[in-house]
Amino acid sequence: MIQSGIGLYIHIPWCEKKCPYCDFNAHALPVAHQLDPDLETRYLNQLLHDLDEDIETFGIAAELTSLFFGGGTPSLLSSRGLGFLLAEINKRLPITKTTECTLEANPGSSDHAKFVGYRAAGINRLSIGVQSFSDTALQQLGRTHTRLDASDAIQAARRAGFSNINLDLMHGLPGQTPDSAIADLHYAAQFAPEHLSWYQLTIEPNTVFYSTKPKLPVESFLQAITDQGLDWLQRQGFARYEISAFAQGNALQSKHNLTYWRFGDYLGIGAGGHGKLSRQNATLDIQRTQKTRVPKDYLNSPNRRVTEVPVEERPIEFLMNACRLVEGFALKDFERTTGLAPKALQTFVEKGVQQGLVTASAGRITPTAAGLEFLDSLLLLA
Repeated sequence: MIQSGIGLYIHIPWCEKKCPYCDFNAHALPVAHQLDPDLETRYLNQLLHDLDEDIETFGIAAELTSLFFGGGTPSLLSSRGLGFLLAEINKRLPITKTTECTLEANPGSSDHAKFVGYRAAGINRLSIGVQSFSDTALQQLGRTHTRLDASDAIQAARRAGFSNINLDLMHGLPGQTPDSAIADLHYAAQFAPEHLSWYQLTIEPNTVFYSTKPKLPVESFLQAITDQGLDWLQRQGFARYEISAFAQGNALQSKHNLTYWRFGDYLGIGAGGHGKLSRQNATLDIQRTQKTRVPKDYLNSPNRRVTEVPVEERPIEFLMNACRLVEGFALKDFERTTGLAPKALQTFVEKGVQQGLVTASAGRITPTAAGLEFLDSLLLLA
């Protein structure tokens, strides 16, 4: 039985249209700008059925430390539907005053009334997918909103009473220069967000961009954008705590994402939802869950695939997450979350220290600036 705090990820798989760079499990709505009420009701009920099966299968009796609506576009949900879902979840897994409840919002599908409803339903943190404040860049990215839409959405969220807002921004965009990348950060700062996710556009397989190959900035521009951006963010009081995550103080770091990065446990429900669960039996068992990806199939039956994380794969799975954190990790936490002795990392640590990618002191392994910048090279040492 799992009784300690746990995270819950809820996937909402629909978008108004799928962006050309997106490799997430997102599906364009048959009718743009609108989630059919009947479809919403069916999906919400299936989410609860999905959750009930997970709770029963894994023996979960825990309060939620965090809850995260991702997508797709969760802000397509009606506030009434969201309120119903959160109330039902609370009956199963208590949502407390300290539970972080985040919802991803698209500026094109959000307004003041909807934000008021979301806050009344129990959402206490918004992650607004701005991506850029340049209309030219937004058009190139295939986004359905404009700079004005993004500004209006952020201001509407503030008027609705949200005091914990993340802005999602990308850099390394087609045709972007260091000046235009930093201009995005300057524009974002006027809204005083509590948190910024600032990450480089990557071209992933099975996306439109992978086929069309847009012209991205040259390497020298990418390096300048990164260096200047990190310096600017630090001067503005945004403390970097993960490769692409910046917060105005420790209390405003994303609890839910920290669960991932610290190799914690979480449920994943919804079409394509993933979860990770640990159970202490004679040894520590770690399992990953994956739900049916295609929404119409999920609505018929949210089949669950459960796979064991083999002992030999646990070190790299842990490191892929923990080495993203500026704080690094304590060896005792590696032992607690993987069930393995710290000596399993001996070669990794020795090589990492030798190459200047990590430091090791007082039982803590910490990535250096080079280790964060060249994470892929660091992980090859595992």
